[in-house]
Amino acid sequence: MLIKKTVTISSSEITPREVYLQRRRLLREAGALAVAGVGATLLPTAGEAGQKFPNLRKSPYSLDEKTTTYKNITSYNNFYEFGSGKSDPSERAGNFRSFPWSVAIEGEVKKPAVYRLEDLLKHHPLEERVYRLRCVEAWSMVVPWVGFPLRDLIRRVEPTSRAKYVEFTTLLDPAQMSGQRPGLLGAGLDWPYVEGLRLDEAMHPLALMAVGLYGEVLPNQNGAPIRLVVPWKYGFKSIKSIVKIRFVEKQPLTTWVRANSREYGFYSNVNPAVDHPRWSQASERRIGEDSLFLPKRKTLPFNGYADQVASLYAGMDMKKYF
Repeated sequence: MLIKKTVTISSSEITPREVYLQRRRLLREAGALAVAGVGATLLPTAGEAGQKFPNLRKSPYSLDEKTTTYKNITSYNNFYEFGSGKSDPSERAGNFRSFPWSVAIEGEVKKPAVYRLEDLLKHHPLEERVYRLRCVEAWSMVVPWVGFPLRDLIRRVEPTSRAKYVEFTTLLDPAQMSGQRPGLLGAGLDWPYVEGLRLDEAMHPLALMAVGLYGEVLPNQNGAPIRLVVPWKYGFKSIKSIVKIRFVEKQPLTTWVRANSREYGFYSNVNPAVDHPRWSQASERRIGEDSLFLPKRKTLPFNGYADQVASLYAGMDMKKYF
């Protein structure tokens, strides 16, 4: 693990207030256009930082667990586009422009299109879901996400019979994302970042497109403005800052499989019985529970979601297809 000094953020790297307010204003206008009668949640109006989404409904899929603090969620992250250190995203993402934003839908679908973020939100009412997040480095969090089910978007674009997998791609912009630049302390990955799910995984009601956390617009360091959350898989599967969703016939070659298939398999379901080659996955440290008197938590199969998702993998050898 790299131990790095704290980086001082210059004033030029901080998002200008007028840009921040413009983003809030556009999101508000998108919410105002939501289809009447479907319970769509209006988005925050322009105002002070910390303003929350009004009238969010709590999802029935939400856990009843103590959530990790906002400070820990937003300061301890994996987001290699901004560096490999856990504090790099919060220290380096201040100048990242996450609005305006569009997501391209491509491949084996009947309705390919490029959607502006506000159009996506207009058609998909938001809700709050409290999910566990388990990372392959054996740490975990409980995060109150704001988002909408991925399957709702999939149904809207109508995949063809040839679509077997869904491929997701993150923004490629080294000018904004310092970890993508050659020679810096990133992960040495091939950019842009690519992840994928089998279509039935993507259609599972737990798979979430997140646009916020703690009832607020998603911070840059957590994958703004839109990211995937797949709570039964290791965190690197939940790709951030998505610009393209492509429906394909063959299994995508994902970033971490390309980089190191021995350590990072395509499925990457949380499995305490399969050790990472360099450490055990049988236990985990919950961020914020740092007392010497608190033992590590026992890792749960599928991150505690086995009852909901284990049937997706019936008959598969999850030590081979890890």
